[in-house]
Amino acid sequence: MTQIIPGKSKGPRFKKGHVVREEDIPVLLSMGKVNLYVWELEQGMVHENDAARRLASLCLGPGTIAAGEPSEGKIGIKAATDGVLLVNSERLMAVNATDEVMVATRKGGFAVREGDALAGTRVIPLVVREEVLEAAERAAGDEPLLEVRPFTARTAAVIATGSEVANGLIEDAFTPVIVRKLAEFGIEVTLTVKPGDETPDVVAAIDEARAAGVDLIVCTGGMSVDPDDNTPGAIKRAGARIVTYGSPVLPGAMLLVGYFDDDCAEGAAGPSGKKAPVPVLGVPGCAMYNKATVLDLVLPRVAAGVPLTKRDFVVMGEGGLCLGCKPCTFPLCPFGK
Repeated sequence: MTQIIPGKSKGPRFKKGHVVREEDIPVLLSMGKVNLYVWELEQGMVHENDAARRLASLCLGPGTIAAGEPSEGKIGIKAATDGVLLVNSERLMAVNATDEVMVATRKGGFAVREGDALAGTRVIPLVVREEVLEAAERAAGDEPLLEVRPFTARTAAVIATGSEVANGLIEDAFTPVIVRKLAEFGIEVTLTVKPGDETPDVVAAIDEARAAGVDLIVCTGGMSVDPDDNTPGAIKRAGARIVTYGSPVLPGAMLLVGYFDDDCAEGAAGPSGKKAPVPVLGVPGCAMYNKATVLDLVLPRVAAGVPLTKRDFVVMGEGGLCLGCKPCTFPLCPFGK
């Protein structure tokens, strides 16, 4: 039985198995409990705690663990490792479309740390029919709803385009930003190249990065539609398979994402053990001065070797408008959620 003391606490005051004593009566009355009911297990009915365990089992994929035993019919799921949280959104919706059960998760695609809360499950009533749980289990399918994919990328090359940078007319302020962001995922920048703006020079810099065997290639600058911005064309000419040039996210509409399918960088193995194609990112200039941009939406998955598709960017349109809050609270904001 839950006791609520406004402004102080909310939690179980009397738990299952408690023997009611005379001194408990004033407490029960203060909780609005005038009557006590005896529940007897009927065939085909499941207690909320047992049901919570079954719902939690639908969530428990690689990199996740249950957060203890059920309490008041609820059980949590937490991260067992650092990585990116992956949520099977379609099957999660199918489970939650089943009456009398619920699974609430964090937004998928974002970085989590070991011990972070990922999800919570419960059934709505105190007891639930067996067929309700079976329907939820069918909706979930044969694979878990959640997974935490560990970060696998370890090295990166930054290609800082721009003649003004190559000629030393201005200081390269973009590379330090990328270095800092990548370090959050355990990625070290082992190669920095400043090739200028000409397409052949940018292609040569990309080739140098590929030959160095890095796990990730990041090209900064020159991503706009100006005639002298050659970075997107250079990435394509270098042999990348372009997933998207442009994203429905502000700031960050000019992002380019591609893959070198022929490259198999050491340390970038996916969960199957096979080497993953090397991703290349063309990062728009907004990432240099905005705290949160489209780059922050894709980096967790890139760092974990999760292949990105066009659909991954299409769905970013809903919620992809940064409101420019001061101070920025990304990812705990509408832009990140």
